Amino acid sequence: MAPADARGVASKPVRRWSGATFQPTENDALAVEEPLELRVNGESLVTTMRTPGHDRELAVGFLLAEGLIRGAEDLGTLAHCGRPGEEGWGNVLEVTPAPGVFLDPEPLRATRRGTLTTSACGVCGRRSVEDLLTGCTPLPPGPVLSPFAVARATERLRDVQRNFARTGGVHAAAALDTEGRLLAAFEDVGRHNAVDKVVGALVLAGTLRANLARPADLTRQPALLAVSGRVSFEIIQKAVRARIPVVAGVSAATTLAVDLALRSGVTLATFVRDGRFNVHSHAERLAGA
Repeated sequence: MAPADARGVASKPVRRWSGATFQPTENDALAVEEPLELRVNGESLVTTMRTPGHDRELAVGFLLAEGLIRGAEDLGTLAHCGRPGEEGWGNVLEVTPAPGVFLDPEPLRATRRGTLTTSACGVCGRRSVEDLLTGCTPLPPGPVLSPFAVARATERLRDVQRNFARTGGVHAAAALDTEGRLLAAFEDVGRHNAVDKVVGALVLAGTLRANLARPADLTRQPALLAVSGRVSFEIIQKAVRARIPVVAGVSAATTLAVDLALRSGVTLATFVRDGRFNVHSHAERLAGA
C-alpha cells in the first residue's frame, strides 16, 4: 500500500453557507492538482494533470499502457529534472531507456491531438477508438475468483483512501490477488492516473509485464483491479495491457468499456457496493456464475 504523501493535500480558504448564514472563513483541505511532463531521452512525450507523488509509478504505468515498454527491464533511469527548491521542480520527469532499448514515442504522438492529458480523462485526446484497440491482446481464460472477493474489492479502496477522507476530491485504484489480498493501491485526482500508479508499482516490483501469458503460479499475481468512479474504455485498456483479468468499479461502465471487456476477455463488474455487483462480461471467471 502506498504511504500517505503530504503533497497530495493543500489548504485553501473557504466560507460555508449553513442554510441560514455564512460561517466565518476557515481553511479547507483540497486535493492538489499539478502538471507532470514526461520526457523520453530529453523530448517531451505528454503532460498529464495529476496529484503529485509517486510520479515514477505513474510514468511506468503510463508507458506500459501505451505499449512503449514491456516491463521494468526496458527502463534505465527515471528522475525529476531540475533541483529541489527551484520553481516547478518535481513536475518534469525524465525517462531514459535501458541500454539497447529504443522507446519510440511517435505512435503515441500520432494518436493524440496535443500533449495535455487532463486528470478527468486520458482517452479524449485520441483520434479514433481503433487506435486504442492496437496492442490489446485478449486475455486467456481464468483464473476463477470467488464472487465474495469481487464484492469486497471496493471496500479495500475505502481502506486506503486517506486523501479522499480529507478532501473528497481524489479517486483510488487497487490491485488484488486471487484471494483478495492487496498488492498495490494509490490515490490521484485522475482515475486513469491512479490506475497507472498501481500498474507502475507492480511493474517496478517485477510482478507483471505487458501482453504475456499469465503464469501457472498465480500467487501474488494481480488478478483484480478495483477502481473508484465509473469504468471507462481506458480503464479496461490499462487492465488488458497489465494482464489483469477482472475489473471492479464502484460506479457504472460506459458502452465502450463493456465492448472492449467482451472483446478482450476481461471480466467487468460494476456498481460493486454493499456486497452486490453487476457483471457485464466473462462471468465464467466467477465461481458459481
